[in-house]
Amino acid sequence: MEQRLTYQQIFEATSNGAVATDAHGRIAFMNPQAEEILGFDAAKSRGMFIVDLLPLTGPLVMACLTSGAPQLGRHIIGKQVDLVVNITAIVVADRICGAVCNFQEMGQFEQAARQLESYRHLNCQLETIFTASSDGIWVCDAAGVVINVNEASERLNGIEAKDVIGENIGVLLQKGLFDRSVTVEVLETRRQVSVMQYIQKTGRHLLSTGTPVFDEKGNISLVVVNERDMTQLNAIREQLDQSHMETEKIRDELAELSMLELKNQEIVAEGETMRQILRAALKLGNIGASNILILGESGTGKGLLSKFIHKSSRRSKMPFIQINCAALPESLLEAELFGYERGAFTGAREKGKIGLFELAHKGTLFLDEIGDMPLSLQAKLLKYLDDQEIMRLGGITSKKIDCTIIAATNKDLEAEVRRRSFRQDLYYRLNTFTLRIPPLRQRPEDIFELVNHYLGKYNQAYGLKKHLLPEGLEMLCAYDFPGNVRELKNLVKKAVVMGEQRCLDDFISRSLRVSSAATPLSNHRAGSVRSLTDEIDALERDMLQNALRPGRTTRDVASELKISQSSVVRKLRKHGLRPSS
Repeated sequence: MEQRLTYQQIFEATSNGAVATDAHGRIAFMNPQAEEILGFDAAKSRGMFIVDLLPLTGPLVMACLTSGAPQLGRHIIGKQVDLVVNITAIVVADRICGAVCNFQEMGQFEQAARQLESYRHLNCQLETIFTASSDGIWVCDAAGVVINVNEASERLNGIEAKDVIGENIGVLLQKGLFDRSVTVEVLETRRQVSVMQYIQKTGRHLLSTGTPVFDEKGNISLVVVNERDMTQLNAIREQLDQSHMETEKIRDELAELSMLELKNQEIVAEGETMRQILRAALKLGNIGASNILILGESGTGKGLLSKFIHKSSRRSKMPFIQINCAALPESLLEAELFGYERGAFTGAREKGKIGLFELAHKGTLFLDEIGDMPLSLQAKLLKYLDDQEIMRLGGITSKKIDCTIIAATNKDLEAEVRRRSFRQDLYYRLNTFTLRIPPLRQRPEDIFELVNHYLGKYNQAYGLKKHLLPEGLEMLCAYDFPGNVRELKNLVKKAVVMGEQRCLDDFISRSLRVSSAATPLSNHRAGSVRSLTDEIDALERDMLQNALRPGRTTRDVASELKISQSSVVRKLRKHGLRPSS
């Protein structure tokens, strides 16, 4: 049989202290909690007048018995305790027959109040975050019913929260609000899911991430969906890509400007081959590359290219030191490169001498004609390239040197390696970055610009106004220039200074004829292998020159060579020759 609860049991089980009085204010009941809080014995207190037992609370009880009005939330500060008291009248058949005094210690009350305030504050924070978030947020229950939607989601989806709250997400999917529901997939997979959604109403692409929230039993209680507008991010990405493209364009334009400024350094690059070489040189300078090998015939501008690399590097403000390895005997070359200590050899300076390696510290050392470096010095150079340390002649301690090494030669180093006159290991060490400058005869598009450049330079230098006719420029463009840019430069300078007339065509013609005659066919471009076409052209030129004796016309030359006059004129123009007057 089920046991029924009594009011006394309920009264005694309450967590607050409670004291009941009759209509006259005598204590009729006191629960254990009141005994503990007040420090009184309930049995001894029964029948006592409440004002005598509780002098601060008693008058409030009597006021309630008299008027029937409750006394709520009264703060009583006693000697032993600090209480919050609520007093209510007991009314039976419209007659006050007693009062109940319910009280709680102030500390407990304040703690409960603080907890209530913190929860209210936390709820306010969450509500603010939910509302102010720039990302859309949906909250659905375990059945997929929408519980809440924030303002950002309303904008992204073109909806109003009141129209979707309480709707099942599956129904909204069927209505075409979006093409794919992340909530459905979260409920099916029980894990976080991210999908791309297209919102037809707003034309936006949203990255939606659904996250399941589990209860203490491991069941999904909520699904929280975050929506991010990828339309804006895509636009930002496109802008960033555009910025990168503009940056690359500006960088290329700056590179082109740098290449245009090369004319001030007497470097002309009109042809694509030379432009590619200069772009590579610019890149090597920008990245701070070392062990650069420049190959090319004598006079092609290897020294100018090495200076360009140095000026394009972060070391441009530091020293650029150069030495011609073929210009000094072995003993002097070693002393120049590595320096020497006091008394290192007979005739040495008393204080010793610093070497070019040390002078080039933090800068660039250019070793011209590296192919003529003696084998013993090649070994010392290889040691520096391996450990970046040098030792002076007569020295006992090594010194760390940080410099960019650029080497150049007009020799075929692979052939020199096969002949054992150049170290193979040094060749491979220097061959890290190789730039090969083509001879001037392989880039005729540069000849025109070089001629104009040097013509303007020397006219300005000597206060003259010499010029060339198109025929003179054609002669120069058709000439082979075995001495490359150096020969062209000296030829133009000589013509400007020594030419008697303002038009330099005749002087150039005579100079080219003399140069061609002084260059035997068998020795032409010594060290190089010419094609059959080159040999035929050279022979044709020699025959034309021999036939162009003083006083002879193009008709006379055609008769001697057994060809038509028009062919003679065309071939003379091809080889830059003119009939002698």
